[in-house]
Amino acid sequence: MLTRRSFVAAALLAGICPAFGETVAASDPLAILTAIYTRAAKGKGDGGGAFIIENKAAKTKYLSKALIALWAKADTHTPKGDVGPVDFDPVTNSQEPDVKSFKLDAEKMEADKATVAVTITGHRNDRKPTDLIVRYDFVREAGSWRIDDIRGASDGEAWSIRKMLTDSLKS
Repeated sequence: MLTRRSFVAAALLAGICPAFGETVAASDPLAILTAIYTRAAKGKGDGGGAFIIENKAAKTKYLSKALIALWAKADTHTPKGDVGPVDFDPVTNSQEPDVKSFKLDAEKMEADKATVAVTITGHRNDRKPTDLIVRYDFVREAGSWRIDDIRGASDGEAWSIRKMLTDSLKS
């Protein structure tokens, strides 16, 4: 029988223990991004967030089925030996990751879609303010939230992972 004491203990454990935190993260876009950026900010903050796209297993964990399929199609369209259409770390919007801290802003939260803006603060101050904001579009698939697009700006020019992948299929 579940007593109030064991329920409170389980709830506390879920907030303290990383293993339990992982389960909670899968159901909340803010928790997913908090985990991603906490990992990206570790140490000197130069590890980046490319771990979310580094292989098929990582993509399956973080990305929507539609985005994974589009990415796979773009990869097969890329000539052997060439760099694919995404040649930077979209999580840090950079070639040289620099994450000291971050702030999340839930811009839109619906039952099956969400958009969250992440503002990155780096150790260096060598980037335009617009380049420090990365937006994530989430969709709910089979009860879990998945990233369906990552958007930002580089030197003031807007970019979108989904658009980059789609455009790469046209050339």
